Amino acid sequence: MTDTSELTISTPHRELLDQVLDKWSLAVLNELCERPCRFNTLRRAIPTVTQKSLTATLRKLERNGIIERVLLSSRPVAVEYRITPLGKTLRPPIDAILHWATEHMADIERARDRFDTVEELPG
Repeated sequence: MTDTSELTISTPHRELLDQVLDKWSLAVLNELCERPCRFNTLRRAIPTVTQKSLTATLRKLERNGIIERVLLSSRPVAVEYRITPLGKTLRPPIDAILHWATEHMADIERARDRFDTVEELPG
């Protein structure tokens, strides 16, 4: 196991985290952790995502080995997206971050309010 005190946030780490933990990726992962889905099923489950953003998100996740595209033997040919074993390993750290956010949300809201109040002052 790696000693986390020696880890640095390098460019590859930042790029990966930006790609895997953005708002659309988290929404897609949330759906695909429950069940495999076709594109239009994902669009309905995440109604605020555009077709272009969903396509880009799926491609990023697939490129990083987090999800996979599976061609279904049907006419016309259909594609289903599934979480990979590697993608499943993201669940515990994401759950830990969500737990942290839930536990500290009141403190975060207070900090935001203080910041916003200071920013509104003239001068």
